[in-house]
Amino acid sequence: MPELPEVETTVRGLRPVLDSQRLSRVEARRADLRRAIPVDIVQRLTGAVVTGLRRRAKYGLIDTDRGDTLIFHLGMSGRWRLQPDALLPHDHFLLETESGSVAVLNDPRRFGSLDIVPTDSLAEWPAFAALGPEPLGPDITADYFAAAFAGRKASVKTLLLDQRVIAGLGNIYVCEALHLAGISPKRAGGRISRQRLAALTTAIRRVLEEAIAAGGSTLRDYARPDGELGYFSKKFLVYGREGLACECGGTVRRYVEGGRSTFWCPACQR
Repeated sequence: MPELPEVETTVRGLRPVLDSQRLSRVEARRADLRRAIPVDIVQRLTGAVVTGLRRRAKYGLIDTDRGDTLIFHLGMSGRWRLQPDALLPHDHFLLETESGSVAVLNDPRRFGSLDIVPTDSLAEWPAFAALGPEPLGPDITADYFAAAFAGRKASVKTLLLDQRVIAGLGNIYVCEALHLAGISPKRAGGRISRQRLAALTTAIRRVLEEAIAAGGSTLRDYARPDGELGYFSKKFLVYGREGLACECGGTVRRYVEGGRSTFWCPACQR
C-alpha cells in the first residue's frame, strides 16, 4: 500500500502540471472505487482553477478556487499517470487542463477513493477529524510521544500505526524507523525513556525524508506520476529482509502482529 512518502511524491509530481491550471475536462470513468465517487464531482471540478496541492496523512489534496478540495487515496494499487498515450482499462478518473496537461488516476484493485469536500470543512471531514499530528510537522517531539505513550502497555509499533497518535505512518516506515532508533517494536510504549523517544523522533523524520527523496518505495504496483519507480526499497535495512544479516551483525527476524509482518533485529533493537 502506498504510504506517506509515496503520497507526498505523488503530490509533488502532480503539482507542476495541475497547480494554477484551469480544469477543462473532468471524467469519472466508473461510478465507484472503494466506495462511490461523489455524483457531483465532475460538475464541481470542471472549469475550476487548481489553487494548490498538498498532503494530509496518506491522502492527497487538490484545492480549487471554488472552495472545494478533491481528496484522493491511492489504496493498495493506485497511481496517477501523466500525459498517457492512451487510456487503460483501470484508468478510472481523468483531469485535463486548458493547457493540455492530462492526469489519470489508475487503480487496478480499486481500493482507493475519491472525495470532494468544502475546503473550510476539511478538519471536520470524518476521515480527518480523528487524525493525529503529521510526522514531519513541528508537533512530533519526544515530549509529545512521552505524553501520548504514558502508561500505555501496547507495543510501540502498534502505537505508531495508530493514526490517532501520529498521522500517515505505515508498516514499512515504522519498521525502518524503529530499527534506526534501536527500539524493539515489541517494547511497551509506556516503557520507553524520553532519551530514546528523542531518537525515535529523529529516526522517523530521517526515514521519511530519505524515502521522499528516493521517490518512495516500489514493492508491487506503485510508480510516480512520471512513470519512474520509487527506489527507497533498495535502502531497506530490515523490512522484507527476514533471515538476512543486519548491519550490526545480527539477523533480521519477522513476526506477525495484527495481520502485519514486523521486521526487526533482536541484536540491536531493545
